[in-house]
This record gives sequence, C-alpha cells and structure tokens, in this order.
Amino acid sequence: MAGILVWFWNERFWLPHNVTWADLKSTEESTFPQAEDLYLAIPLAFCIFCIRLLFERFIAKPCALALKIQASGPQKAQYNAILEKVFTSITKHPDEKRLDGLSKQLDWDVRNIQRWFRQRRNQEKPSTLTRFCESMWKFTFNLYIFTYGVRYLKKTPWLWNTRQCWYNYPYQQLTPDLHYYYVVELSFYWSLMFSQFTDIKRKDFGIMFLHHLGTISLITFSYVNNMVRVGTLVMGLHDMADVLLEAAKMANYSKCQKLCDLLFALFALVFLIARLGVFPLWILNTTLFESWEIVGPYPSWWVFNLLLLLLQSLHLFWSYLIIKIACKAICKCKVSKDDRSDIESSSDEDDSVSWTKHSQNPSSNGTSSNGMNGYLMGAAVSEEH
Repeated sequence: MAGILVWFWNERFWLPHNVTWADLKSTEESTFPQAEDLYLAIPLAFCIFCIRLLFERFIAKPCALALKIQASGPQKAQYNAILEKVFTSITKHPDEKRLDGLSKQLDWDVRNIQRWFRQRRNQEKPSTLTRFCESMWKFTFNLYIFTYGVRYLKKTPWLWNTRQCWYNYPYQQLTPDLHYYYVVELSFYWSLMFSQFTDIKRKDFGIMFLHHLGTISLITFSYVNNMVRVGTLVMGLHDMADVLLEAAKMANYSKCQKLCDLLFALFALVFLIARLGVFPLWILNTTLFESWEIVGPYPSWWVFNLLLLLLQSLHLFWSYLIIKIACKAICKCKVSKDDRSDIESSSDEDDSVSWTKHSQNPSSNGTSSNGMNGYLMGAAVSEEH
C-alpha cells in the first residue's frame, strides 16, 4: 500500500519541474491546498443531503402546496395478477405477439391491455410535487453558491486577467474564502452523486453519472495541484446557467407558462453563450495556451486539460439537445417531448404529452411537465460542471 501511495503521489506527475510537495507544505506564514483537506467533503456531503431532506419537507413542500401543485401521482392501473406478473417479471413493453397472447388469455381488447401497461408505467413516475421539491432545492443551493462565487471572484485579479491564474504558480496561497468555495462545491456534487440513485430516474442516468464523476474529478484534481484560481472561474461560469435551469422547471411545475417560456429562453441563451463561447475562448484558452506559455506543460497539466475537454464534449451534447428542441418549438410553435425525458427510461411515446405553448392553447397551460422538464434537465450541468 505504501508503494502504491508513493507511486500515486509522484511529484513529477502532479507538480511542475523542480517543485516538491515539501515546497507546498502549509506553514504559519503561508497556506497551500492540501489533499487531506478534501476528506472534509464526504461528511459535509452527508450533511448537505440531510439539509436537503429537511428543506424539501419543511420549505419546498409547503411552497408547492401553496402554489396548488398536486401531491398525487399518475392514475393507478387496475390490479390484475397476470398483467402485473408480466410487468414485473418479463417486460414493461410487451410486443405485438405478447399482447395478442394476453388478449386471448384475459379476453381483453389489445388496446385495453396497452392502456393498462401505459398506466402501470406512469404509476412509477414521481409526482409533480416531488419534482418541484427537487428543483427548488437545487435552485436554492445553486443560487446561494453562485452568489457567493460572484461576490468572491469580483475581488480577485484573475477574474479580469486570466494570466493571473498562472503567475507564481504553484506558490499561490489558499485563502479561507477560496477553501470554503471549493469544499462546499465539491460536497454538493458528492451529495448529488449519492442522491442520484434515489432521485427521479431519467434516461440520461449514465450521462449525468459521468458528468458528476467528471466534475468531482476536476474539482479534486485542480485543488490537489493548486489550480484553484482557474477552478473558481470554471465553477462560477457553470453555476450561472444552473440557476435559470431550475427556476424554469419550477415555473413549469407551477403552471406559470409565460414565466417558464421566458426563463427557458434565458437559460438557453446563457447556456449556449457560456458553454460554447465563453468556456472555450476564456477557460480553455488560459488552461491550454496561457499556462503553457507561463508555466509549461507537465503530466497532471495534460490530465487536467483532458478533463476540461471532456467537459466541453458534454457541453456540445447538451447544446445539441437545446438547439434541437428550440428548432422544434420554432417550427411547430410548441415544445414537444424531449429525447431525454424527465421520466424513467421505461417510458415511450405513449407516455408523453406534448406541451403546447400558452399562446396557442390557454387550456393546456402547463398541464404537461414531461416535455419541457425533461428537456431542461438535459442541459443541466446542476449539476453540471
């Protein structure tokens, strides 16, 4: 084990040439990031998860009920032992051959059996109340951490001149505000990693798992080798769109159609500008070119930039979804079912309800949460750095 630790913490991998771990040891005069500082993130993630449970129960739920958001889920399917056995043990999506067999066995019309399976699948979907509470928690935390990040970054020189991220690197001291910012962000994403297995199941579970894992890796990696200055820029840039994302979803659940449309448009605009414009031209430019010029490359530098490029590939994926749904909305004057719906992966086209814009049909004002909400979640980076 000692040999593995020595190999893992090899100075020639983590640090620039002629820099050792002893050079970055914290003293009374100067404080540098220490890998053991990040151990605090795990218990803090558990605390954040507990705070979330209390928040959703005592704050988000009363707010949802005040907005007259229904706590009841979809209509339950009438119990049938044979169909239930097929649903739980064989398939949730019976093919035509199996439908014909069940029709003869039960003396039911095929359409009635299809309707039963559709209702049974819908039965497993979370209620709008549950979705609202989840979004309100993420909105509240993202708003808090984004506000904190803006207040902190506006006082730093590297916000205005990214070359400051690399001057005197890696001998850049760690301030209490910077340490707090990093540990809280890391703890939040650890809590999302844990809660992803208990939250609403979505089609892109694997993509979001990869996103959370990549975010945690980036935060941890940049902290250990003291790339925290550019790390704060990455975190602040990504938190911006996450606030609008969750706000739009809350408006959708609350059936505030016009507000949801406005927030969605703002979210899409901010997301595309930040992730396809600012991130590559500002962040990647400084990590790839300015750092090369001032510090020079070394092994962990390559890994760090590889993680950032992976993050940019996720930006491209979600931007594709945004542009695709926006084009559909413009062409059809409605927001239709998204390719990565907010519902569980077992749902199909029978389960979706198109979400017509208020201007087209006032009676459908916000009645479907699947289309817009699923689309919006596809662009989260809430998660999302």
